[in-house]
Amino acid sequence: MAEDTRGWNEKIVDEFRANGGKVGGPFEGKELVLLTMTGAKSGRERTTPLATSRDGDRFVIIASYGGADRNPDWYYNVLAHPRVTVEFGTDKFEATASEVTDRAERDRLYADMVAVMPGFADYEKKTDRLIPVIVLER
Repeated sequence: MAEDTRGWNEKIVDEFRANGGKVGGPFEGKELVLLTMTGAKSGRERTTPLATSRDGDRFVIIASYGGADRNPDWYYNVLAHPRVTVEFGTDKFEATASEVTDRAERDRLYADMVAVMPGFADYEKKTDRLIPVIVLER
């Protein structure tokens, strides 16, 4: 991960925790989770802020990496170690992360994210890869 991205994420994590899950800037008014997972290669704990939408009791996160041609590191971490910790607002809980493999369900959940954060539509246009959708279940 680039050093500037790490610093950006750390600032969001700090703001999220200091303000009961609320952050400003481009994420103001949007729902975010903090996803804490075990690094696939390092084995170290990592925390990443991610936009989320909800599907019933499940939280949905998207491995868009801003439309890059590769998946973000956190995606490989949750595949290797699907037991994660999720922070949403002031709630903190253990969850299992799993990739949505059914194409129709994946497309529906991706469209739900686009409805709350339209920028995700642009990410799909930037890349030829099928952007993975992950669900987080308590």
